[in-house]
Amino acid sequence: MTTTTTGTTNPDGDGEGGGGGGGGSQPEGARPRSTAASVISVIGELLITAGLVLALFVVYSLWWTNVLADRHEAKESQQIRQQWDNQPPGTPARGLDTADGIGFLHVPAMGRNYEVLVKKGTSTKVLNEGVAGYYTKPTPSAMPWDTTGNFTLAAHRDGHGAKFHNINKIHTGDPIVFESKDTWYVYKVYKVLDQTSKYNVAVTDQVPKESGRTKPGRYITLTTCTPVYTSRYRYIVWGELVRTQKVDAQRTPPPELR
Repeated sequence: MTTTTTGTTNPDGDGEGGGGGGGGSQPEGARPRSTAASVISVIGELLITAGLVLALFVVYSLWWTNVLADRHEAKESQQIRQQWDNQPPGTPARGLDTADGIGFLHVPAMGRNYEVLVKKGTSTKVLNEGVAGYYTKPTPSAMPWDTTGNFTLAAHRDGHGAKFHNINKIHTGDPIVFESKDTWYVYKVYKVLDQTSKYNVAVTDQVPKESGRTKPGRYITLTTCTPVYTSRYRYIVWGELVRTQKVDAQRTPPPELR
């Protein structure tokens, strides 16, 4: 037989279990929360959330995009070198002027063993692949193997590989080397412009007069954004070809890269 126990009541009519009619009231001495305090609390929580979202965006923009771009560039670089290995000796470098890439830029001042794949175009899509791109407009770039002209290149300063992040470490007299399938092109930096308008397209002219040169030659120009983490201005480095060196069977780098 099941028995039921009923609680006794106190003089105020509350049950002994403590679940009486006063359960929903404020504890004695507590003050009701003001509307202003509630609003401030909500705003604070929103600001914290916004801060976390912003922090995650910064991590994505400045770190994760670098990881993805570096992976992509490394894969494409490997494919280019495999193509070179599989091609018959004597295949001209200009035959490699495709969307896959034309060769590799080496800049010792930007880091030991620094190298980046060079591809056609300077669109956001191309540069986001973690490569350097040669200009096709407004003034099309010359190629290193051309008898005269300006080999004009761009790359990101931050995010998406940030291949020109350390461009400010390049100084007058430093070497810049471009590697094609069969030739090393060795340039020497002769002028650095640390800030100019992003609309200044004259810096990529085939005779870069802003660098002080007035006659046709074999030039190279590196361009990127400045200051770091902004795109307000452009940073420019100019170099001039001083010699070429044929690639041997072991692809021995020129002295400037050793």
